[in-house]
Amino acid sequence: MEWREFAEAMAELARNLLAQESVQGTLDEIANSAVRLVEGCDAAGILAVRKGRAVTLSACGDVVEASDRLQGELAEGPCFDLARRTNGERVFRIEDMTRPQESWPRFAAAARELGIGSMTGVLLYTHDEDFGALNLYSSRPGAFGKDIETAGWLLASHAAVALADARTIDQLEDAMKTRHAIGEAMGILMERHRLSEDDAFDVLRRISQQHNIKLRDVAQRVRSDSPDQA
Repeated sequence: MEWREFAEAMAELARNLLAQESVQGTLDEIANSAVRLVEGCDAAGILAVRKGRAVTLSACGDVVEASDRLQGELAEGPCFDLARRTNGERVFRIEDMTRPQESWPRFAAAARELGIGSMTGVLLYTHDEDFGALNLYSSRPGAFGKDIETAGWLLASHAAVALADARTIDQLEDAMKTRHAIGEAMGILMERHRLSEDDAFDVLRRISQQHNIKLRDVAQRVRSDSPDQA
């Protein structure tokens, strides 16, 4: 793909990412777009590390989850290290996976068995947050050169901004749903037990603290127990 075509594709990608209706939809579109737009890319995925565990946030291609699982089990691998920011790097590129890899010897041997010929990855990040590593796979060695590395950077930059936006929207929507649920639950308690607004909220908060349950979940239970919700 020529750079002009790639630039046009990036513009279209930005529109597609912003059109997604959820964080997961955005993650999936990022992975799918990498396979569609990056020459030589057979599969792509997004790996995050949560409390030392490898978590596949999105996968386009069967090899992705197998690779992520291996890296998590072995606690080594290029995607795993990138997502953890182990060495401060924001990109990696392995031209030939058929050769020994000093940094990840066990993973490299297993990756060859999976049919991975070459890999590259870019950290998805903004100034405020790291979202994980976008990792691209090819079945043949030498698939990803310097030009492809640059293309991956461009794709990742668009993706990180869209992902940050999607998460903000999801958080706002979740906050609104939580506030609505708590308000309805308070209304039920006020009517049922003739409580003031402050007392109704104190009841919900006390149950939440005593049983270690999120306030929103307590509110949902009150709503579901109400005859009006049956």
